[in-house]
Amino acid sequence: MSHYSSKWLKVTVPSPTVLLVELARAPVNAFNVEYWKAYGKLFEDIIEDGYDVRALVLCSSIPKIFTAGLDLKDASVLGSEDTSTSKPDGARASLALHKLIQKFQDAITMPERAPFPVIAAVHGPVIGLGVDIICACDVRYAAASTVFAIKEVDIGLAPDIGTLAYLPKITGNQSLMRELAYTGRDFSATEAEKLGLVSRVLPGGRNEVVQAALELAKTIAKKSPIAVSGTKRLISHARDHSVGENLIYTQSWNSHALTTNDMKESLVALSERRAPKFAKLRVPSKL
Repeated sequence: MSHYSSKWLKVTVPSPTVLLVELARAPVNAFNVEYWKAYGKLFEDIIEDGYDVRALVLCSSIPKIFTAGLDLKDASVLGSEDTSTSKPDGARASLALHKLIQKFQDAITMPERAPFPVIAAVHGPVIGLGVDIICACDVRYAAASTVFAIKEVDIGLAPDIGTLAYLPKITGNQSLMRELAYTGRDFSATEAEKLGLVSRVLPGGRNEVVQAALELAKTIAKKSPIAVSGTKRLISHARDHSVGENLIYTQSWNSHALTTNDMKESLVALSERRAPKFAKLRVPSKL
């Protein structure tokens, strides 16, 4: 997997069909434009290459922090990279900034579009953009010492990369979610679990939470990739549609998915008391 790694992103294979992606921009994993573009490109490459990935764990390689969020020393992250003497008018500048935000959103939300589950394993500070990043993941685990903050309000911004789109649908506590977004205050892993942002809080630090996430990934990777990928797609569709619409969508989805060989293999393996062996999810395109 070394060909997927780059200067700020480490990719390894801790077990077959499971990838570990580590954010690795010292000292605090602050995201400039180059970094978030590389992040989005990594997921795009993994998805398009057709490598047999059945679960992916996202974490930080830096011992005491997940991410500090945006790199505020890089003016381009705020859309102010134009240093030319001829400035565009307000409308044209707004169109350019709109395009930048769209690309930023597309990069950070790539995990949601992956055909496999992405598990975020966080520790230490998870600031601003860090919340956007993990909201786009399927499952979120946190070390007990993790501290979160929806920090954009403190720099004069409304969060625009995913937090405000995802959190109202993730959380079971709208009042707490709004309080955190309006104030930008720190909140603990315990509060994050109460909010519904994370599903497990692990004692210890980075190593413990990453290990727990990898164990979950290994469990998922043993299942039919057709079944897991379809389940992810149907859950995401249900989030954004009515019950009736989702049932109709499920009819169409499963009318194709039920032709899989994975059902037969699952039943045969069960009767033979062995682990099932599934083909990779994607086959190379002939185009």
